[in-house]
Amino acid sequence: MKSRRIHLMGASGSGVTTIGRALAGRLALPHHDSDDYFWLPTAPPYQTTRPAAERLRLMREMFLPRLDWVLSGTVTGWGDELVPFFDLVVFVTTPRELRLQRLRGREAMHFGADAVAPGGWRHEEAESFVDWASHYEASDRDGRSFAKDEAWLAKLPCPVVRVDGSRPLADLVEQLCSEAQRLPG
Repeated sequence: MKSRRIHLMGASGSGVTTIGRALAGRLALPHHDSDDYFWLPTAPPYQTTRPAAERLRLMREMFLPRLDWVLSGTVTGWGDELVPFFDLVVFVTTPRELRLQRLRGREAMHFGADAVAPGGWRHEEAESFVDWASHYEASDRDGRSFAKDEAWLAKLPCPVVRVDGSRPLADLVEQLCSEAQRLPG
């Protein structure tokens, strides 16, 4: 039986989660996001990472063995064990300024506009995160980078589709549905 195990990845703010959710909804597949496995549940969120072995164990229990799913978010650096499951990987690239605008909006949505505004309790953390994310394309800091993602993608045994995350969501979903239909099996 043909499987549809689709992984979407890209820089923070590129639209990976939004596209992944929409694609999963259109294909009637379960959607999972790597952040839900990477981070321990905390209040406020995104404070404590979960050990890699625990992330992978949870993913094996929750969805990996199933035939069909969409996984959004990066797993580079800790998720090589997942690679054999992927039928298709989608690499979403989005212009830097649009990514940073989205990240600022997302931080305000998650924590409140007052919290991330100057003087707010979350302002310094939000600005630090956006600054970290701003270096993705330059690959001039430790952590995630365009160069590291490109190197990881080059080693994948499955098809890789590249999309521009600034395109309309409906167009991206339509394109990726067509790509999913072309999967062998």
